Amino acid sequence: MTTALVTGASSGIGAELARLHGSKKGDLVLVARREEALNALKSELEGAYGIKATVITADLAQPDAAANIFAATEAAGIQVDILINNAGFGGHGKFHERDLAKDRAMMQVNMRSLVDLTHLYLQGMVSRNSGKILHVASIAAFLPGPLQAVYYATKAFVVSFSQAIAQELSDTNVTSTVLCPGAVATGFVAAGDLEGNSMWDNAASPESVAKCGYEAMMKGELVAFNEASLAFMLNWVVPFMPRKTVLKMSQRTMEKSK
Repeated sequence: MTTALVTGASSGIGAELARLHGSKKGDLVLVARREEALNALKSELEGAYGIKATVITADLAQPDAAANIFAATEAAGIQVDILINNAGFGGHGKFHERDLAKDRAMMQVNMRSLVDLTHLYLQGMVSRNSGKILHVASIAAFLPGPLQAVYYATKAFVVSFSQAIAQELSDTNVTSTVLCPGAVATGFVAAGDLEGNSMWDNAASPESVAKCGYEAMMKGELVAFNEASLAFMLNWVVPFMPRKTVLKMSQRTMEKSK
């Protein structure tokens, strides 16, 4: 029985990834800030699948969060076989007009804590020559994002980082996969001040995105897109467009219509 640690597990894609792993009789470590939501998910999964779910309440915007999470699992004797770095958030507006503290917190959650957790748990995976990592990024990783400059940049970091370590691990049985969904119907929209943006009118369900990412991770794929049309656009169209055109197009997708 494998144990998966899922960050941002209290809702959205993270909760659905936890449900998927639990449905396969895998134990879980559920990490997020909202203890009540985590305990509700723990009860749901233990009741439905007869697995064990451990709750760790943590704010990944804090620099010591990853170390504290790792220390907690070590103290409990929990071997993490699968690491799912799902936690992340965005924010809307011109960079120079935004609160710098919020963007620093975004970088801490989306990049630094992700890197720290990966470093801490990857060492054990390599020593056992077994393990899987899934990083949840975004199609935002593949182009600059005016009006979400820092968010897009953090996701570009995640995609680059995941693929680089995947290559470093190519002579082991440990894999690193990055999931790059388009718009997803989660609390991300409200949290990122993105209401009124038409991009989310036809957003995918978190269940479908989680399934795409989980299956790709289990197969050890490098990059997973939940929509084939997005993959084609980003890989075969956008790279050949003039950069100023790409920037204008990217900004239009972030502009609010109401």
